[in-house]
Formats: sequence, structure tokens, C-alpha cells
Amino acid sequence: MSLGSYLGMKMAQAKFIFRLIPLMILVLGLFLVIYFKLYHYLSFEALQQHRDLLLKWANQHYFITALSFCFIYIIAVAISIPGAVFLTLAGGFLFGLVWGTVYVVFSATIGATLLFLAINTSFGHWLRTRANEWVKKMEAGFKRNAFHYLLTLRLIPLFPFWLVNIVPALLNVPLRTFVTATFLGIIPGAFVYISVGHGLNRLFATGKKPELGIIFSPDILLPLIGLAVLSLLPVAYNHLKDKQHAKKP
Repeated sequence: MSLGSYLGMKMAQAKFIFRLIPLMILVLGLFLVIYFKLYHYLSFEALQQHRDLLLKWANQHYFITALSFCFIYIIAVAISIPGAVFLTLAGGFLFGLVWGTVYVVFSATIGATLLFLAINTSFGHWLRTRANEWVKKMEAGFKRNAFHYLLTLRLIPLFPFWLVNIVPALLNVPLRTFVTATFLGIIPGAFVYISVGHGLNRLFATGKKPELGIIFSPDILLPLIGLAVLSLLPVAYNHLKDKQHAKKP
């Protein structure tokens, strides 16, 4: 092996390791959360136990509380901690319908984007350089309708939130498309849980727990499916147009 080839190989290895740093930071964060069992604070019981203190902070130190909430939410989404739904409930409980939705949607979008960038930087480039023809065709097809596909996946929460952050990164979806589809697509679902969180005081008084599966009830899920179908209409139209164009001599 020549000196130039050796140096080139070492530089490629160094670049790959450097690309892994953002993802390694997120993995380390997830490890620390699991090791110190911080996820126990993401529960209905923890919210009920500390509700007076949280409300006191929100009333007396609103700006600091809002910033802290957004920061925690961003980190929780970026490192994919299970139980982020309880943070959404807390957003409605502490900040109300409007501002709770604003804080949650912006924070969730930022956190999802951080994970998207970490995956895209580390493994996206590696996958694209080694992808076979089938993967390249899938990537091209997804990118062509990425906004509509992502919007549909965000509107109907059938797949884990973290998974919908990772797959587009591996398929090299443009950052702007990912951010826009994520931001718009999570608004309806976030508003539903924010509404539940906004009414937690009544549940605390009765000793009941919130129905977290409310988003899958027909009166909520069916409108979300309707929105998802509408978002896919341009994809269907383009597909039909391409087929008609292909049939022309």
C-alpha cells in the first residue's frame, strides 16, 4: 500500500468517526437517562405529585419555566426517551391550549431535527455510498414525494415518532422538507394531548388517569386519517399522470 493510499484511508476513517460524534452524544444522553432512571419523572404519577410545585414555578417564573420545559422536551425527543407524551400533557397543564401547543410543536420539531441530522451525518452518507440499486430507487421515490409521505406519517401516529425521524435521514430527505412536514404534521396530535393536559386539574381532583389512547378513538382518528388522505392526493395525481405519460407513444 502506498503512502498516499494509507493516508487517504486514515483520513476516511477519521471523517467517519467525526461524523459519528453527534449521534454518540445523543446515545450517551439516552444512556445517562436510563442509568439514572430519569424516565421515572415522565409519568402521570410524577406529574400529579409535583403539580403544585410546577404550577408555582409557572406562575412565578414563567419565562424560565417555559425555556426549561422546551429544553427538556427537545432533549427528550432528540434522544428518543419513551414517555414524551407526558411532557405534552405537562405542556397543556402548565401553559394552556395555545402556548402549550406552540411550545410542544416547536420543541418536538427541533428535537426531531437534531436526531435527523445526527443520523444523516453519521450513517446517511455511509449508506448512500454503499446502497444497492433497490435502495437507490426507494430513496429516489421517497424523496420525490417526501413531504406528503412524511406529513401522512406525522398525522397518523401509527409508527413510533423516533422511527419517523430516522428513516428519512437514511433516505437523504432534504432538511427543509423534513422540518416542514414534521412541524405541520404533529400539530393536530399535539393539540389533542395538550387539550387532555389542560384538563388535568379535574382528573387530579377525581383521582382518575388521562386516557392516553384518546387519539385512536374514532372521532379523533378518522379526521386525522382524512387529513392524511388529503395529503396523499398530490402523490396519487402525480402517479396517474406519470402512468398516462408513459402510455403515450
